[in-house]
Amino acid sequence: MADTGVVEKLLQGIEKADDGVDSLEVANSLGVDHQVVVGAVKSLQAVGDVISAELRSSKHWELTEEGSEIAEQGSQEARVFSSVPLEGLAQSELMVENVEDQVREKLLLVQKGNGGHLEEKEKNELKKRKLLSEVTIKSYWITRGSSFSTTLTKQETELTPEMIATGSWKEKKFKPYNFEAMGVAPDCGHLHPLMKERTQFRQIFLEMGFTEMPTNNFIESSFWNFDSLFQPQQHPARDQHDTFFLSDPALAHDFPQDYLQRVKKVHSEGGYGSQGYKYDWKIEEAQKNILRTHTTAVSARMLYKLAQQKFTPVKYFSIDRVFRNETLDATHLAEFHQIEGVVADYGLTLGDLIGVLHQFFTKLGFTKLRFKPAYNPYTEPSMEVFSYHEGLKKWMELGNSGVFRPEMLLPMGVPEGVSVIAWGLSLERPTMIKYGINNIRELVGHKVNLQMVYDSPICRLDS
Repeated sequence: MADTGVVEKLLQGIEKADDGVDSLEVANSLGVDHQVVVGAVKSLQAVGDVISAELRSSKHWELTEEGSEIAEQGSQEARVFSSVPLEGLAQSELMVENVEDQVREKLLLVQKGNGGHLEEKEKNELKKRKLLSEVTIKSYWITRGSSFSTTLTKQETELTPEMIATGSWKEKKFKPYNFEAMGVAPDCGHLHPLMKERTQFRQIFLEMGFTEMPTNNFIESSFWNFDSLFQPQQHPARDQHDTFFLSDPALAHDFPQDYLQRVKKVHSEGGYGSQGYKYDWKIEEAQKNILRTHTTAVSARMLYKLAQQKFTPVKYFSIDRVFRNETLDATHLAEFHQIEGVVADYGLTLGDLIGVLHQFFTKLGFTKLRFKPAYNPYTEPSMEVFSYHEGLKKWMELGNSGVFRPEMLLPMGVPEGVSVIAWGLSLERPTMIKYGINNIRELVGHKVNLQMVYDSPICRLDS
């Protein structure tokens, strides 16, 4: 806000002047900084046509710090001459009887505002010696506007209900709207942390030579989601309490029949060196449509497709949503993202799986890794992956992994001797472990319970 006293004196000066005043001269006469007068000009311009201000530029010469010193004490040449002792020097040592300090005289002219008496050549020579500098000054030439007055009336900025009710708005003077104003810049959007981390996961897979699998089918049949993975029909995961079953369409009908029969046989009778599960496998259970519980169903489809052609080693990955029939609470969500990697080649072993997992998680920033034996229906051997968390000072589970069982691969037609290693993890947990904890601490304070955050829905791990 402009200084009221400066505004009043500026208006008084404009009233007395015939053709206007210069803002720089006003600042000098009032003994204030020029920017204070500029602020008064801007303030008056905002209330209408009280004044008219034209921006002007002018150049003048000013002494530099060294130039000011010479103007005060004399040039170096003159000071050397003055240092000659009173007893004098031999003529052979000093041939000059006296000196005229022309440099100082020129600088004094500029200092006193009489720089116009110097030629441009002389000014440029002093400039080269860094004794003078040319300064551009911008000032306003201020004249009376069409609504000029030395008494300012406060303009209203908004029309209130009271003004309308009483009719007082008719006597009010309103501040005009500036339709050219840019306004307050709106807050821009930001990438969600999960989307940022998802992009990083995808980039890591691509750098490692993986190909992304198509995961655009959220609805899957129980056959591809469970049966093809050698997961028995009486498994608890296939219960209504754990899986979302669809009512319309309730059943799927399009299956490769020869493959379906081989899956039925290995479940109910065994085969390929396995005793199977020895139960009455039912097509009605395999036909039930569900919201997929893991992206491994996509891996099963891709491996079956691979087995129908001449085998070549492959590396697949996927990142997408999966669904579990959970009651929402502090540690469970009905939907999360699963990340899956699959490698198929001849002679792969558990050592290859550990090596790939080390490379994968190291690229993510997890260097302290441990592996623990585990059980999965469709992998043997199986391993859980753990990483040491510096914040919690404990080992945290990151994901699950293993080598796909022959009972899963051989019915598909995958050649004998081909092994398939795979691993899966949720997108949410490593995202939180990696950098989310620190952000949460900043948002809610340092008293946050890290274990509580780790067990929250966003950190859930069910893959």
